[in-house]
Amino acid sequence: MTIDPSTMKYLISARLETDGIVEKPDVVGAIFGQTEGLLGEELDLRDLQKSGRIGRIEVEIDSRKGRSAGLVYIPSSLDQVETSIMAAALETIDRVGPCKATIKVEKVEDVRVTKRNKIVERAKQLLGQMLEGSKATGVDLLDEVRASVQVSEIASFGPERLPAGPNVADSEAILIVEGRQDVLNLLRSGIKNAVAVEGTNVPKSVQDLSKQKVVTAFLDGDRGGDLILKELLQVAEIDFVARAPRGHEVEEMTQKQIMKSLRNKIPAEQYVEMYGLGAAYKPSEKEVPVGPEDEPTRAPMPAPSAARPERPIPAPPTEYAEPPPRAAPVARPPPEPRSEPRPARASSPHLEKYREILLSMGGTSRAKIINADDTVAAEVPVRELVETLKSNGQGAKAVVFDGIITQRILDIASEIGMKSVVGTKMGTVTKQPAGIDVLTRDDLS
Repeated sequence: MTIDPSTMKYLISARLETDGIVEKPDVVGAIFGQTEGLLGEELDLRDLQKSGRIGRIEVEIDSRKGRSAGLVYIPSSLDQVETSIMAAALETIDRVGPCKATIKVEKVEDVRVTKRNKIVERAKQLLGQMLEGSKATGVDLLDEVRASVQVSEIASFGPERLPAGPNVADSEAILIVEGRQDVLNLLRSGIKNAVAVEGTNVPKSVQDLSKQKVVTAFLDGDRGGDLILKELLQVAEIDFVARAPRGHEVEEMTQKQIMKSLRNKIPAEQYVEMYGLGAAYKPSEKEVPVGPEDEPTRAPMPAPSAARPERPIPAPPTEYAEPPPRAAPVARPPPEPRSEPRPARASSPHLEKYREILLSMGGTSRAKIINADDTVAAEVPVRELVETLKSNGQGAKAVVFDGIITQRILDIASEIGMKSVVGTKMGTVTKQPAGIDVLTRDDLS
């Protein structure tokens, strides 16, 4: 059907049925002939068509088994009342050619409303496409620029051409990760001092680099990360350990998750003790190995700052928001100056009780939180001590644990008002809170 849109405000649609075979000219002739003079001169169909107020009459007709049926379309630019009268007049036609016929008007459609609805629907589609395109363009633009910077920044390190950030060679502290995608994700977060080992076989260049830098192993929270960490602890000099959440990979972490994991890193020595990796851990020349058999000879050892003159502690790196706490350890006085107050300490019933508790937990990696009445409030693994102190430590007087005393544990103990912290030995502590009695196994012996 072809209708001239210039003459159309309304469209009359009618269904035609005849009891014989007729053709399109017969239908058009019947419409003009049987409506002539019916509606008066003002609505004479021929005059209206000449003036353009009625458009070309279109007929779609099909003949089958001696009968004909079809549709009649009459476009109109008359007003609503006149168009309705014209539509009603069509139903008075009872013959087409030599055949009896019936015409039933199905609808009078306001074409402008239909067009408006189509315009609205299409406009919605176009607007959605524009918004989606604009959003995608913005994201793509950012990703494209960021990716180009990342690709330009990622470098190769050592003869093995390991993926690395641009600041690995110059930085005083580095991160060791598993693969190239981990390095790229860290670059997206602004961390440019990471190098990838690309598998469980730790390259020689990474082993050598670990002897010169402050090294944090930042690995996936899966079995692959466990295996790589065990090898790193054996062949490289690892200072800190940071892990992705269990079941997650470094390459899929957000910037917030990355920074949180790096802030929660654990000294390698404490990590080994917490997770029972002693068999896989070989202390390097950077560290002072201390075992049970070394305890009697530990007293005359020089202070830590004098034990390693060949490797001064570097300043904290600036590659990520939370630099590793590598400030020089607080030098504890040698046993000789402390020999005088020790009898007083040993005479304290509280200290004697802490000593008994600590000796009874030797080698268990457990911790006991002591109430004000000297009863045990809770007993947990050392690896859960930090969270337990945060959630259930209020009102406790002391904590005794088979592990290394760290700055984080002391800070939490100070926040909850604890009086004593007792552990096997002192870790990296840069600031000891006031009002807390910090004791090690040496102090209680």
